[in-house]
Parts: sequence; structure tokens; C-alpha cells
Amino acid sequence: MKYEEIIHRCFRCGYCKLTGDYVDFNCPSYRKFRFETYAPGGRMWLIRAWLNDEIQNSERFQEILFSCATCANCVENCVFTFSDDLVNIFIAAREEMVNKGVIPSVVRDYLKNIYVHGNPYKEPANERGTWADGTSIETYDGQEYLFYIGCVGSYDERGQKIARAVGNLLMKAGVSFGILGSREGCDGNEVRALGEAGLFQLLAEQNIALFKELRAKEIITLDPHAFNALRQDYPGLGGEFEVYHYTQILAPLIQSQMMPLKEYRARITYHDPCYLGRHNGVYEVPRKILSSIPGVELVEMDQNRENAFCCGGGGGNFFTDILGGGEDSPNRIRVRQALDTGASVLAVSCPQCAKMLEDAIKVEEMEHRLEVMDIAEIVTRALS
Repeated sequence: MKYEEIIHRCFRCGYCKLTGDYVDFNCPSYRKFRFETYAPGGRMWLIRAWLNDEIQNSERFQEILFSCATCANCVENCVFTFSDDLVNIFIAAREEMVNKGVIPSVVRDYLKNIYVHGNPYKEPANERGTWADGTSIETYDGQEYLFYIGCVGSYDERGQKIARAVGNLLMKAGVSFGILGSREGCDGNEVRALGEAGLFQLLAEQNIALFKELRAKEIITLDPHAFNALRQDYPGLGGEFEVYHYTQILAPLIQSQMMPLKEYRARITYHDPCYLGRHNGVYEVPRKILSSIPGVELVEMDQNRENAFCCGGGGGNFFTDILGGGEDSPNRIRVRQALDTGASVLAVSCPQCAKMLEDAIKVEEMEHRLEVMDIAEIVTRALS
């Protein structure tokens, strides 16, 4: 297994499961299950034992390995030189399981749906662009930017609303962009995170070939997960593009008054998506947008930026739900943290986070106290 030679160097000091100030536990699976085996250090020891044939593959071992939300809190807080590889080590162990054909059934089903249908929803490819129906958004044909949506924004009802909000804002600001519609393919970020390296490479190479065929050089992504794949993984496969999360395009437009905003009075707290924040270091841009809206009071949760607590949807969990529900599920913990700030709006910049946190608000019966809104939806309110 890749990284096998460094696994033994972890001796479970425990910093990996804490926040940077050591105030609270910040590993979603550890905080949910409270067993050391679900912490990064516990996983490292179990993987080592598995590779040494000291333990066998089992349903419990698979649950432990695939419950990791790949949030990268361990990468942020591990004190050793191999810290940058921690998430990659867990993904490499998943690859070993995938290669041997022994994985949880929900993971198998997700990967099969991507392979057969091109998306996890088992929807036809020709419906991938229907989210834009009723708008003036055009198909990409040499515009300055290619707007890449991803599976959640294309097929999930909540994600479609966010995609339309972003698309409409870009049009109002006069940004030259187009979408791929039915020609768009899955970005593969979750496929890679779940250990199907071969399928990820196939998806990435197909996307890269299409981008190059269309001569797309600058790409705006809706989803931080797609942003991560295109920015971090595609270059190694020959996909060198300028990749932006949509907030990185909106922020300068707002600050230059190309998108004048009216007063919108609200107390707002912002949730950092793991794949925008810890994985790619984008923390301040979304906050600059919110702070630029007249009337907005931006308040921070105790766990924010590098210490933000994951919504629990990363690493494929949005689709597989291996982390599961319950009072200590990450999304329910996060909305309680948001409510504690006194905010009436929980701002997000990721369609997966939006769905995860809205579901938690319903279970926590907070609908009349806290509203989840994507930053693009908040900006839209300030325009109207």
C-alpha cells in the first residue's frame, strides 16, 4: 500500500482529533462514536495491523475506515512531518479495500452508480443541465469562464437552487460564462475519496479532454469538492486550468461596486466547508462578501476557519451516510454551535453543507430560529 512505510510513525499522541487550541474534539467520527479506533491515530494503528495480517477485514473495520469524512482536521493539527499525508493514507487504505472488492455495500452502490449513470442519483445525463431551465444561462462556447456545477448542484433540489442563485448573480454582474449542460461529467472528488482510483482517473481524464477540446482555460466551480478535484488533482493528470470557487469571483465584483448591494439586516454566522477551507485555504473570501453587505452582522462560531467543525458530508458520507444520525452526528452538533452565536442565518458556500445542515435543523426543530442560506442566496436578497 502507498504510504505503508510511514504508518508506523504514528504513536497516537491524540493532537489529530483536537482543535488547534486543544479546547474541543474536532474529528467528526471520533466525536460521534467516542472510540479511539474512530480517531485518526486509531485508524493508523488499525491500518498497520491490517497490513501486517494482525487483524482481518470486517464490517466494523470497513465502517471505521469509511466513516472518515476526510475533513483534514488531523492534517491541520498533527505535529509530525507526515501530517500532510494523513487523509491520503486513509484514502490509500480504502483503495486497497476497493482493489480487493471488500467494501461497504453503500460505497459499492455509489461507485456503481457513478460508473453506470455518471452520477450518484441514477439520473439521465441529458438532465444534468435542467437546473438552468428558465434562466438566460448559455451553453459554454468560448466565453471567458466555464461554470462547472457538479453532481449535487445538477441533480439535488437544494443544490439546483444554489446553482441558479450563483448563475443569476454572475449574469447580473456581466460575467462572461457558460455551462456544459448534458456534456458535464462527474468531477470524481468523492470517487477518489472513497478509494476508486481507477474510476477517478477515468472521470478526470474525460473531463480534462473535454475542457481542452472546448479550449476552456478558466473554470468557476459551484462546489468546493469539485474545486478541490480540479485544483489539486487534475494538474497531475495534465489538467492545468485556472480554477476558482464562485465566491472568489463574486468578492471582487462586490468590492468594486459592480454588484451594488442594498441593506440586508441579519445576524449571520458562517460555516467553513472543509474542502474550501482546510483543503484549499480559502477562509477570508466568503467572509469579505458577507461583511460587504450593509446591515449584516457577522458573528463567528467558537470553531471556525482552521478549527471549523465538519458538517459530516465529506469523504463520500453525503451519499453513503456511514457516519449516520443521532444527537452526536456532526451536522447536528454544527447547527447547535451556530444557534449558540445568536445568529438567525447560517451561511454556507457548499451545496453539500447546505443539505446536511438543513437536515440537521429539521431534526433539531430549529426551523423558526435558524435558516441555512448559501452566500449567493444571501447576496441575492441584498440585491432585491
